[in-house]
Amino acid sequence: MKTVDINSPEFQQEFLKTEKFAHKVVKQFNWKFNADEEVVERILKGLTNNKILYGKRFCPCFPVEEKDGKYVSSDNRICPCPQAIEKEIPEEGVCHCGIFCSPEYVENYENTHPHEHKDVEGLNVAELETILEKEQILGEELEMLLKAREKGLVNFKLIDIREPFEHEMARIKGTDKLLPISRVQYDLDEWMKLKDERIIIYCHVGSRSAYLQRALQQQLGFDKVGNLTYGIASYYGEIERG
Repeated sequence: MKTVDINSPEFQQEFLKTEKFAHKVVKQFNWKFNADEEVVERILKGLTNNKILYGKRFCPCFPVEEKDGKYVSSDNRICPCPQAIEKEIPEEGVCHCGIFCSPEYVENYENTHPHEHKDVEGLNVAELETILEKEQILGEELEMLLKAREKGLVNFKLIDIREPFEHEMARIKGTDKLLPISRVQYDLDEWMKLKDERIIIYCHVGSRSAYLQRALQQQLGFDKVGNLTYGIASYYGEIERG
């Protein structure tokens, strides 16, 4: 299977082309880049990765499949995607993956998002288990679960299903394993070892992990898999890099 080295000349050259492409898109639609530079960089690298692997700048937040000898996005997501142009940015101010925003959205954007770091104090094991059994888990809930796991109150595996270059850029502290969604068919033995364990999977904004969650449940019979609903992009706990 072809892989991409983000430090290779091929990637660096294509990344520059992707940057130029993104600036043209912004100018064409009178959009703005997200004020969070890390979000912009992650998506630009994801678009570059997909361009090299699949020949098109598929949105990195959605799985790419091969059908009839051609690569296609599971939701027709080729940047700039029609969903962003017609609905997401006009109605919500930001596209699904977060790279492009309306001028109004950027104007109102807070560089620091206030939030409460909830502690596990006051929650009993039964309450923690109830959170862990949810199919859709919020970032603050995952923070609590990771703290509870450190204290031995709950047990689960946290799986990053993004690509290796994304994992290297930023990952949730406490992640147990990287199993890219693009390699499920090659890593099937590793996945099946996790079938009887409680697992939580995550991607950038929750789209790929939700897609994989359904596939694991419907096709492989997993019944203990949770999805980090809004992905690492909306997780405010500790992040590791490198």
